[in-house]
Amino acid sequence: MGNKTSSKPLLSPKRLERQFSDYKPLYSEAEALIEANRCINCYDAPCISACPTGIDIPAFIKKISTGNIIGSAKVIFEANMLGYSTGRVCPVEELCVGACVYNDLNSSPIQIGRLQHYAAKKAMEIEENTGKKLFPRSKRKSDKKVALIGAGPASLACAAYLALDGIEAVIFEKDTLPGGLNTTAVAPYKIQTEASIEEVNWILQHGVELKTGVEIGKDIALEKLIDEYEAVFIGIGLGMGKRLELKGNDSAAVWRATDLIRKIKNDPDFSLPDELNTVLIIGGGNTAIDISRELAMLGVKDVRLLYRRSRKEMPGYEHEMVEASRYGVRLVEHVTPLEIIRNGEQIKALKVKSTISNDIFDLPCDWVVEAVGQLKHVSKISPEIEVDDQGRVIVDAKTRRTSNPKVYAGGDCINGGKEVVNAAQDGREAAFDILRNLGISPSLHGEKYFKSFVSENKN
Repeated sequence: MGNKTSSKPLLSPKRLERQFSDYKPLYSEAEALIEANRCINCYDAPCISACPTGIDIPAFIKKISTGNIIGSAKVIFEANMLGYSTGRVCPVEELCVGACVYNDLNSSPIQIGRLQHYAAKKAMEIEENTGKKLFPRSKRKSDKKVALIGAGPASLACAAYLALDGIEAVIFEKDTLPGGLNTTAVAPYKIQTEASIEEVNWILQHGVELKTGVEIGKDIALEKLIDEYEAVFIGIGLGMGKRLELKGNDSAAVWRATDLIRKIKNDPDFSLPDELNTVLIIGGGNTAIDISRELAMLGVKDVRLLYRRSRKEMPGYEHEMVEASRYGVRLVEHVTPLEIIRNGEQIKALKVKSTISNDIFDLPCDWVVEAVGQLKHVSKISPEIEVDDQGRVIVDAKTRRTSNPKVYAGGDCINGGKEVVNAAQDGREAAFDILRNLGISPSLHGEKYFKSFVSENKN
C-alpha cells in the first residue's frame, strides 16, 4: 500500500519557479554576525510572544553572534521542527519582526526570519557533513505507533517530535510530493520545491516513515488506522480552490489560483503563453497577492487584482501588497465580477460591477484567476469527526484532540487557513499530548517549556 519513501524525488530544473530568485537570500556569515549583534536581547522579548511556536528568539540570535550555530539551531528546532521553512515563509512583518522593539525606536527591526533561516540552514549542512545529529533519536524501545494523515507541516512537526522519543511515526500522503503547501503553494520567491523537500527529508531522517500515493477514505479508511495505531493525527490542510458561479468560467483560461501556483512550482511542462498580456485576479487575500506578484515577475505586462472592497479591508497583508505593487501589480478596488466574456475558448473581457456606483463595465483580459478561498474536505475522510459550521475540525485548544480521543488534528483543517508556523505549533502540541498519554515525557523541552509558554500567553 503506497510507496515507502525517504529519498529525494527527481525535480526538473525546467519548472517555471526556477526563474525566481530568493527575495530574502541566505545571509553570509559576516551579514549574519552584523545583524545578530544588533539584537539587544530584551529580557521580556515581545518577539517571543509574537511567535506562535514561542521560539526563544534572543537566545538563538545571541548564539549566532558568538558563532555557536549548532546551539542556535537547537534553540529553534526544539520549539519548531519546521524552523527551516518558517524562517523563509513566515510573515515575520506581522509576527516577530513586527513586534521587535526597534520599531518603536524608529530603527530597522532585527531581521529575525533571515537569521533563523541562516542558523537552520547552516546547522543542517554541518549535520550532513559530520554525520552528527542535532537531535539523536531516543534509545528507548517502544512498540507504540502513530499514523499521520497528510505530509504537510503539521504532520511533519508532529511526527518529528514523536520519532525523537522512540514512537513509530508513519505519514500517509496522497500526493507524490510531500511537504504540503511549502511544496505546492507557497510563492517560489519565498521557498522553492527543492528546499521544501530538503526539509521533509531532514524530518524523515529522525526515524519517520513516509508512504506516498495513499489517500485516506479511498485507499484506506480512517477507522482502520484508529484500530491499528495508538493515535492518529489529521493534517490534511484544505481542499481545492473555490470557484465563482460566473457565466463563461468553464474555459481553460480561467484558473483557480492554487492550481496555477502549483503549475508554476511543480510542472516542468508548464509555461505561460507568449500572447499572455493581461491577467485579472479576483480576490484580496494573500494567495491572490502571491499569484499576482508571481505573474508580474514572470513578465506578464498587465496584472490587476480585483477586490470588492477597499484596500484597507483586504485580508491580505499590506506589506505583501506593497511588494506586489513594486512589480507593477495594480489593485482595482470596489468591483465585483459578473460574467466572463468569451469568443469560443478565448477570453475577451471580464464584466464587472462597481460596488459603489453600480456601474457595469468590461475589463479586457486574456486570463482570469480566481483566488477566493479553498474548500474544506475533512468530512470526506470520516463523518464521525466533529466539524464546525465552517467545515473545520473541532479540537481541544491545548491538546489538538478531536471528538474522538484517539484522533488529533492540526494545520489548515482546524483553522481554515493560517500560516506554516501555526501548523508547526499544532503538530508539536498534539505530539506532546500523545507522548504524555503514552507515559512519555517529551525529551526536548518538556513541561518547563510548556508552563512558561502557556503562562506568557495567558497574560
